[in-house]
Amino acid sequence: MYLKSIDRNETNKATFTVAADASEFEKAVQQAYLKNKKDVYIPGFRKGKAPRQVIEGMYGREVFYQDAMDELAPGGYEAGVKEGELRVVGQPRVTNVQVTDDKGVEFTFDVTLYPVPVLGKYKGIEAYKKQETVSDEAVDEEIKTIQKRNARMLNVDRAAEMGDTVDIDFDGFLNGEPFEGGSAKGHSLELGSNSFVPGFEEQLVGMKAGEEKDIDITFPENYTEELAGKAVVFHVKVNEVSAPEYPELDDEFAKDVSEFDTFEEYRADVRSNLQKKLDDEAEKNFKDTLVRKACEAMQVEIPEVMVEEKINEFLYNYASQFGMNAGDMSRAELMKLFGMNEDSINYMIRPSAEMQVKSELLLEAIAAAENLAPSEEEMEAYWEKMAKNVGATVEDAKRYLSEAFVKEELKRDQALELLVANAIATDKPEEAPAAEEAKTEETAEEAPKPKARKPRAKKAKAEEPKAEEAEAPADAEEKSE
Repeated sequence: MYLKSIDRNETNKATFTVAADASEFEKAVQQAYLKNKKDVYIPGFRKGKAPRQVIEGMYGREVFYQDAMDELAPGGYEAGVKEGELRVVGQPRVTNVQVTDDKGVEFTFDVTLYPVPVLGKYKGIEAYKKQETVSDEAVDEEIKTIQKRNARMLNVDRAAEMGDTVDIDFDGFLNGEPFEGGSAKGHSLELGSNSFVPGFEEQLVGMKAGEEKDIDITFPENYTEELAGKAVVFHVKVNEVSAPEYPELDDEFAKDVSEFDTFEEYRADVRSNLQKKLDDEAEKNFKDTLVRKACEAMQVEIPEVMVEEKINEFLYNYASQFGMNAGDMSRAELMKLFGMNEDSINYMIRPSAEMQVKSELLLEAIAAAENLAPSEEEMEAYWEKMAKNVGATVEDAKRYLSEAFVKEELKRDQALELLVANAIATDKPEEAPAAEEAKTEETAEEAPKPKARKPRAKKAKAEEPKAEEAEAPADAEEKSE
């Protein structure tokens, strides 16, 4: 098949026509006959043994045309994309199929093209880079958290206090009758954790092991429908009261929780780790600001299909973070799983998806403008790193992450490095965005984001272009039936 014509009719859109000559179409029709004849019954012939001419005589010459066209359409599409040097996103649409006067066949496809950005300023961009030093209070708080994590719980013979853990039995009553889910035995509850109904934990303060008490509670208005705003009574018995015993913050503590021999060495390491977190966060924010500003200076019209694909990618990656095997699930199924609808998608995920698509286009454009390309050594290092991250072999990583994919990933990384290397860091904070912009940015941060942009495990085979969307030759489909 060959490309007959191509028309880039509007931004990011193209229509092209490919053609197969009479011999190629005849070959496809013959293949369609051989594939389908086993299901055709003609009086006077054993099932599957009727000659093609006889079948066509009974059902029409076009009886096998539709299957032949379906067979030729994918190859025609690929030929048109290759000859036209098109970079296509999304699925093509077959808009016309027709048999020509010389018994060949032509296919017309509408496609969405990968956008070509026009770069604006991307060198010498000024952006705020926060310089922050870890405070002694932050170090103390971090060590205190680790100290609490290593505390021992000891039974105490005294009244319960906030911070203690109590072992309780309780039975809940609504209008004097037990209600579903309102009873438990041996329930462990940390007082002050706010993990129970508001007002419940506070009323356990002062109780000792062995004591019983009725507690009056009114459920919040936003609770379950059956109990929202209802007044109930819990009969509670305290079985045990436990209090945490914290380890001393000394050299022995340092040896127990770290690789250091002294507490001062351990404290210095905690400070170093916290400082690294602050520096990493500052660097990330600096890069994000640079990318945003360079995107604002860039001119590009992003096809909706690219945003939709990115939203889907977010959903699948979000599912994988919860250990879900969502490879065969549809977007609708994922949305139902997460309790989302299109409104929540547009509010929570779309802004982040649009920004990521735009950022990728920016970095690809910079890489092209600067003729960036990774070395073989850098690509090997990338595969080795990915293999190590998932406990696989380098060979497995190469099978999963193609050379073309890795090359594009590294080119984007190089482009970002170039953007940063040519930027100007300032100590003047950016002006706070307008209320609506702030809301959008805050929401985008909440959206599920992939840890790394890489091909998803097989989800569903991409749908091949078929001819059935176009008008089939008269009577062909009807007679085939």
